[in-house]
Amino acid sequence: QVQVVESGGGLVEAGGSLRLSCAVSGRAFSTTAMGWFRQAPGKGREFVAALTWQSWSLTGTYYLDSVKGRFTISGDNAKNTVFLQMNSLKPEDTAKYYCATAPERWVDATSMDEYDYWGQGTQVTVSS
Repeated sequence: QVQVVESGGGLVEAGGSLRLSCAVSGRAFSTTAMGWFRQAPGKGREFVAALTWQSWSLTGTYYLDSVKGRFTISGDNAKNTVFLQMNSLKPEDTAKYYCATAPERWVDATSMDEYDYWGQGTQVTVSS
């Protein structure tokens, strides 16, 4: 059974940094996509960042436009772990952040529909 567990959320002042971690068990990162999504109160869940692998090689990195230059996604496929380094945080980044993994047949790593296992989420709150 695949399990996804996020950690690292918290409360930070605007301009600060946080690092989220996501550990996956039950699925190897040989050919998959790993994504971070977020959902703010009263809003839909949106794509934040993703990494894709093909035959154990990293093939792509994707970001939401509003986080480019501030957030960095990275991963260690030997340890089945993905990270999201978030710098220069803004109040509008406040949301619950979710990590998800997609099966080998994924097509669009930015689409929620591609992902079949999700974590419970970790809260990120940025104060102004």
